[in-house]
Amino acid sequence: MEYKNDVEAVDAFNVKYKVLKQEIAKVIVGQNEVVKDVLISIFSKGHCLLVGVPGLAKTLLVNTISDVLGLSYNRIQFTPDLMPSDIVGTEILDESRQFKFIKGPLFANIILADEINRTPPKTQAALLEAMQEKAVTAAGKRYELGSPFFVLATQNPIEQEGTYPLPEAQLDRFMFNVFLDYPKYEEEIKVVKTTTSDQKSVLNKILTVEEILYFQNLVRRVPVTDNVLEFAVKLARKSRPEGEEASEQIKNYISWGAGPRASQFLVIGAKCNAILSGKYSPDIEDVRSVALAILRHRMVRNYKAEAEGISIDSIIGNLLH
Repeated sequence: MEYKNDVEAVDAFNVKYKVLKQEIAKVIVGQNEVVKDVLISIFSKGHCLLVGVPGLAKTLLVNTISDVLGLSYNRIQFTPDLMPSDIVGTEILDESRQFKFIKGPLFANIILADEINRTPPKTQAALLEAMQEKAVTAAGKRYELGSPFFVLATQNPIEQEGTYPLPEAQLDRFMFNVFLDYPKYEEEIKVVKTTTSDQKSVLNKILTVEEILYFQNLVRRVPVTDNVLEFAVKLARKSRPEGEEASEQIKNYISWGAGPRASQFLVIGAKCNAILSGKYSPDIEDVRSVALAILRHRMVRNYKAEAEGISIDSIIGNLLH
């Protein structure tokens, strides 16, 4: 995998992305924007939070993506009695009476953290350390996780009983917060037709681990002009009610805005979006296209906004215009 220069590498990445999409579409019907957001997260070295009701193929989506990327994959079903050692791993005494570390399910390239808000904060914190540090600590020892490492967590927006909502600092670790909606009528027909027959799609592996790591670094090397960088930073700053740049709507309806991590993700996400669109450098449109999924979990509405039924998406929509 040798490219003469980054321009040639960007072209190759763009071709691979198109093939990836076609391969994923063999199994996943519709959900094009969701697939794109998840892939942008992976190639930007970020993590993704998927919010949607049960039965929208969240697990199948992650399974399919891990297959076509040739990555190891583990699904962890989060429950109220899940302990940190259940996901990190634990030390046992082996036959020779020596302590031996048995790796938990976190040791994989792609982790599906199913219903992350169903588990207590202690276990959420263990996952958070893995997301941030790309390592886990067990019995005082640090164990590095494999690379690439990507967490896709899911949340069910309906049932809030018996859940432990993620604190803002934890939500901030996720690059994207993506909403999954019900499929369109034609898509649902196709889903039911394919899932109730004995058809089985054979998926091809499109990328190797080495290529994924190469393209992740390529995204970082994409040049960005000052005006795009400034637009991204100003956008994050405009979301803060106490800031000078804040609009009246932000001051009235937002109690907390997006931090500097949002600015970083806006630039990285725009770089990746540009490559996937066949461009060599991001423009303001690329920042706009990733902004909603990056900002929606970093801005906190106040009681007034909730009482008046003003959604966070509509507030961000006004910010972008």
